[in-house]
Amino acid sequence: MAATHPRSYHNLGGLTSARSGFDRLRTDGYNRRMLQIEHLTKRFGAKVAVSDLSLEVRAGELVAFLGPNGAGKTTTLKCVAGLFWPSAGRVLVGGHDVHAQAVAAKRLLSYVPDQPYLYEKLSGREFLLFVARLYGLERQECSRAVEELLALFEAGEWADDLAENYSHGMRQKIVLSAALLHDPKLLVVDEPMVGLDPASAKLVKSVLRERVAAGCAILMSTHTLSVAEEVADRIGILHRGRLLVEGTQADLRRSAATAADGNLEEIFLQLTENAADPESEPASTL
Repeated sequence: MAATHPRSYHNLGGLTSARSGFDRLRTDGYNRRMLQIEHLTKRFGAKVAVSDLSLEVRAGELVAFLGPNGAGKTTTLKCVAGLFWPSAGRVLVGGHDVHAQAVAAKRLLSYVPDQPYLYEKLSGREFLLFVARLYGLERQECSRAVEELLALFEAGEWADDLAENYSHGMRQKIVLSAALLHDPKLLVVDEPMVGLDPASAKLVKSVLRERVAAGCAILMSTHTLSVAEEVADRIGILHRGRLLVEGTQADLRRSAATAADGNLEEIFLQLTENAADPESEPASTL
């Protein structure tokens, strides 16, 4: 379980966010490597889902994964979250090996899957209180944190209804709330905008950027290119299990040899359509 620690909240641009742990991050510096993926390979039988992938995400940085269906995005995120064991390579969170030092690593991270699973016979509020206790928060702290997050995601009106009656978007809000309960230093998010209406999607994007401003490291996958353009500091493009390229949008434009005003869709299509055979030379990193 996560160790308990004092928790405080502030208001930034109309949004409320957790700030505990910020002083530690400030002391360590925003340049701290919160996530290190080192030569990660994941096989399922003869199929290679992820091949020799290396990537870093630092505190105060949001990195977005883009790629066609089956590119290896979700498999990579599940390896980072400790749900899949790598066939080769390793994943470090805050310097802790996710598989060899699982408890220490998982104290620092939260994972939001592409499908928001809840206990159907619990209400959203009950689910959040349950998760908060699993993370080791004290009872009074649990209630305060849950109320803050329900207000943040505008979920208070239906938080006492059973989850079996929730829409996909309502489930997504509760799962995102649960991921923030223990103030993670690394947030791993798979397709966070799926099922959200435009107003909710805008709110989630604001929350993610606010977490980054507070020193959180975020690794996010998305099929929505405009979301990556809007919120990501760096973007990685996966194709056939390999990381073709990663860097800022300016880096990607140079790699794709597109015009300076070329949008991310043009860059993405050019890089994936012209991608070398997966057995050819390893992909470059900018």
